[in-house]
Amino acid sequence: MRADAERSRRRILDAACEVFLERGPDAPLDAVVRRAGVGPGTLYRRFPDREALVRALVTDLLARLAGAAEEARRAEPDPYLALRRFAHAAADLRMGAAIVVLLERLVVDEELVAVRGAAVEAVEGLLRAAQDAGQLRADVGMGDLVLLCVRASRPLPGGLAVLDADGTLVHRHLDLALAGLCADGAGPLGAPLGFDQVIAAAGRPGEPGAAGVAE
Repeated sequence: MRADAERSRRRILDAACEVFLERGPDAPLDAVVRRAGVGPGTLYRRFPDREALVRALVTDLLARLAGAAEEARRAEPDPYLALRRFAHAAADLRMGAAIVVLLERLVVDEELVAVRGAAVEAVEGLLRAAQDAGQLRADVGMGDLVLLCVRASRPLPGGLAVLDADGTLVHRHLDLALAGLCADGAGPLGAPLGFDQVIAAAGRPGEPGAAGVAE
């Protein structure tokens, strides 16, 4: 793909992430066009319909999630700091929140399951390393981490958004939450929440051959 075409694609996907997160999966695609600063023809040549755009967006977000996990592992030899670095990168990308918003519009097939599996494996590696090092509570599951990132990266409603206009408050709250996951934190241990539980609770897991998959 030519550099200019890739830049246009990146602008469209970034704009779609913001628009769907703010206005939901039924947001008009014209809003994506305006946010991206491209013409309608540019969007529709790359993504002929909403389903194609949603699929490309989720696939892109999952790939960036895996990349953020790998980068954190390489950059931070300390397992807890690597996990923290990943969580902050995920919050900046707002990928967890956007994926949850888009779940009802996403048709998941084997290809997308594979992309998702690679992302989960990369993040679970960070989680296990921190637990094996005795730095993270034993009852923290992948689902707990995912939903923590989702909660932290959701935009504040209404006038409250001004409190995080520069994007720093989300990182403060994320650090406060991560501190509670440390192995030396007080409080009784509970049952870890698995990623499979999060997918099942979403109501449309979309696994090939699974019951309840939307056609």
